[in-house]
Amino acid sequence: MCGICGLYDLEGSDLGDGCEEIVRAMVEHLHHRGPDGKGYYSHGPAAMGHARLSIIDLTTGQQPMSNEDDSIWIVFNGEIFNYIELRAGLEGKGHIFRTTSDTEVLIHLYEDLGTDMLYRLNGQFAFAVYDKRERSLLLARDPFGICPLFYFENTKLLAFSSEIKALPEVPDVELALDPLALSQIFTFWSVLSPRTAFKNIVSLPPGNWLKIRPENGLSSHRCYWHLDFPKQGEEDNKKSEAAWAEEVEDALVASVRLRLRSDVPVGVYLSGGLDSSITASIVKKLTSTPIEAFSLAFADASYDESAFQQRLANSIGVHYNTVRVKNHQIGQVFPEVIMHGERPILRAAPAPLFFLSELVQKAGFKVVLTGEGADELFGGYDLFKEDKIRRFWAKAPDSLRRPQLLNRLYPHAPLANTKAGRMLTAFYHKDLLPTNTFGYSHRPTWNNTRTLTAYFSQNLKESIGDYNPVEELKASVPDTFFSWHSLHQAQFLETRLLLSEYLLSSQGERMTMGHSIEGRYPFLDPNVISLTTRIPPHLKLRGLNEKYILRKAFEKLLPVEIASRPKRPYLAPNKESFLDRPDVSKIYEILSPHRLSRSGYFHVSRVGKLLNKCAKGGQLGFRDNAGFLGILSTQILWEKFLAQEPLF
Repeated sequence: MCGICGLYDLEGSDLGDGCEEIVRAMVEHLHHRGPDGKGYYSHGPAAMGHARLSIIDLTTGQQPMSNEDDSIWIVFNGEIFNYIELRAGLEGKGHIFRTTSDTEVLIHLYEDLGTDMLYRLNGQFAFAVYDKRERSLLLARDPFGICPLFYFENTKLLAFSSEIKALPEVPDVELALDPLALSQIFTFWSVLSPRTAFKNIVSLPPGNWLKIRPENGLSSHRCYWHLDFPKQGEEDNKKSEAAWAEEVEDALVASVRLRLRSDVPVGVYLSGGLDSSITASIVKKLTSTPIEAFSLAFADASYDESAFQQRLANSIGVHYNTVRVKNHQIGQVFPEVIMHGERPILRAAPAPLFFLSELVQKAGFKVVLTGEGADELFGGYDLFKEDKIRRFWAKAPDSLRRPQLLNRLYPHAPLANTKAGRMLTAFYHKDLLPTNTFGYSHRPTWNNTRTLTAYFSQNLKESIGDYNPVEELKASVPDTFFSWHSLHQAQFLETRLLLSEYLLSSQGERMTMGHSIEGRYPFLDPNVISLTTRIPPHLKLRGLNEKYILRKAFEKLLPVEIASRPKRPYLAPNKESFLDRPDVSKIYEILSPHRLSRSGYFHVSRVGKLLNKCAKGGQLGFRDNAGFLGILSTQILWEKFLAQEPLF
């Protein structure tokens, strides 16, 4: 991974004096993304900058890079894993290469295919291509949005960057939080691209490209890929379970093999769960080189999984590195986490992962393989089970037995005549019957999270008006969405909202790149994705057994206790990480009536009541924890980016 940025005159005029200084200043904000080198290029209407993290072609891979006659220039962030195969085909057509980098493959592939090149790529990427002949600019982003890419445009200028924090170096760019983005975050947990947390700053959506020519100015982004499924009833149910399992195994092994391509050592994240265990086991199978595994442990035993991590590391024979995070450390690093993530968040979970990437950096590594994507693509979350139970329950809404299936998911809150059980039943019974409603699988979560908007100030509520984030999401789904099986609809939404917009950004790429570490995601290989969309729903979620076919595919490779272990979601301590620490006065200052009034986003007295409730100690439910974290992170974002007299 690297950092890219640049400017483009939408009228096609030469940028003129001062553009290189602006780009150089932008690159400085991206130093953590690319500490190994900086590069700049300008010509006519375009100027480009690059901060390099050198992983492929350490000696001749500097950017910006051009083709042999300097007519095509590129700045590129990410990796193209099938670059060796693509290069062979291009050389067969007579293309001449001067480096051994995957970056140069993109240049010649653009010469050959234009935007159709995107269908040939197996990778994670965000790049900008300047074509001197056309004086045009192409921006593109990978299908799942692993690599970020943002831009600002007015009537004359477009500025782009890997991170928003570089854009205020451009004249006319002034940051302000977007009220509609806050409405989305306090509903979905995430912002729905192309929207960002900031007004007038656009995120190029995953699987989209944007090409600008002087004669037509800024054109709208175009989707070249989205997650797709067969119509319900047209799934392939003829293939045997064994055949599907074999395909899954072959596809994942091939994906890991590609993602081991590197000119620097590659490590693995090891959580103790199924997905990272599969990844680590495949790596062990493919190489004789000693493997370094990196794991996260918690001082709070209720969140800690280090025992499972250690057993797996011993079982497959990898060297095990761990960082043990204490609650107060999460609170201390949280402002830095928000600075890197550039959006409010409702959970503290990204902060420990920031410490984990620091562990990788200190060990001398630049690349790690991780297991993100498996739960979304193979049906691993409780949300998918909840949806299945609720649909079964809706067929007999007066049944007392059907809702008891929820006991399988939440044994700590049995439904039989307990307060917790009655609350759980009421929660999932709400809106039970309209099973054809858009987002039926996610409505309980969205409705629960949306109650947090009660903390919004009156001014913020008026700015939001009658805007409904669910309607905006509904308008963005593919036309075929409503023809899919209910599990596939839920998978699409979870991938669109949680994976692309949260797990791979606030909790993923931003936390790894905060310490100059590149994460690679074998489960997000195009061939793996294509395969998972064709697997029948009953082989993903077998009864209430999640990721059934994935477990079958690798049950012989893993220890029994790992292969059969139920999904345990990754969680981290929330409010206790902030209020049980020596410098707690800083938290009270951030959430003080004075600073809440200055920012203007939240209702002062209601936030005060929530803060008092949190300070009393004891366990809090999701809404109180999420409210506390959402308000705190929004205030920190305001302090970091917008306040004239920031606290930090």
